[in-house]
Amino acid sequence: MQNVFVCRLLVLSIFITVAYMMTWSFIPRFLKLMIQLSSQTNELYQLAAVAFCLLLAWCSDYLGLSLELGSFLAGVMISTTDFAHHTLEQVEAIRNLFAALFLASIGMLIHFKFLWNHVDILLAAVILVIIVKSIVITAVIKSFGYSIRTAFIVGLSLAQIGEFAFVLLSRASHHHLIGGKMYLLLLGTTALSLVTTPLIFKLIPVVTQLGILMRWFPSESGVQNEEKATMLDVYNRTL
Repeated sequence: MQNVFVCRLLVLSIFITVAYMMTWSFIPRFLKLMIQLSSQTNELYQLAAVAFCLLLAWCSDYLGLSLELGSFLAGVMISTTDFAHHTLEQVEAIRNLFAALFLASIGMLIHFKFLWNHVDILLAAVILVIIVKSIVITAVIKSFGYSIRTAFIVGLSLAQIGEFAFVLLSRASHHHLIGGKMYLLLLGTTALSLVTTPLIFKLIPVVTQLGILMRWFPSESGVQNEEKATMLDVYNRTL
C-alpha cells in the first residue's frame, strides 16, 4: 500500500512538473499559432483549446490520477498565459453546453424514489448545511473586519454546496469510500441545496430588512459611517 502511494505521488509530481514546463514553453507558442491560423474564423481556436483540455484530462486519467485533476490543470495552464482572456471569450459560447451536459448527467444519477423515501433526512441535511455554512462563512468574513451585515449576506450567498461536490462524490463512490445509499443521499443533498440558491437570494433582502428592524444589523447610514471610520483609521495608521 505504501509503495502504491509513493508511486502515485511520484507520478503526480512528474505530471505537474511537465505541465509547469509546458506552461512557459509550449502553451504560449501553441495558442499564438492557433490565433494566427484562425485569423478569419474562431472555430479552429475553440477546437484547439477544448482539444487541449480534453487531451490533458485523458493523460491524467491514463496515468492513474483523475480526469478532474487534468481538466483543472489545463485551465490553470491556460490562465497563466497572455491569451487567458481571449481563450475565455472564445469558449464562452460552448461553456453553457458543457454545463448543461454536466447537470444533465448528474440528474440521471439521482434516484428520485429513494430520495422521496428519505425526504426527512434529505431536508434535515440541506437545512443543516445551509445553517452551518452560513455561520462559518459569516464568522470568517467578520474576522476580516467587515460589518456583520456584509458578512451575513456573504454567508447566505455561499450557503449552498458547490458543483465540485458532484465530482468529489463521484470519485469517492468510484473508489468505494462511501456506500450506495450514502452516495445517493449526499448527491440529493447537494442537488437540493443548489435548487434552493435562487430562493435564498430572494430572501436575502427580506432577512436584511428584518435584521435592521430587529437592530441586529446597522442601517445603510451606519454601514457607510463604519466604512468611513475604518478608512480614516487606516489613513491615520499609514501616516
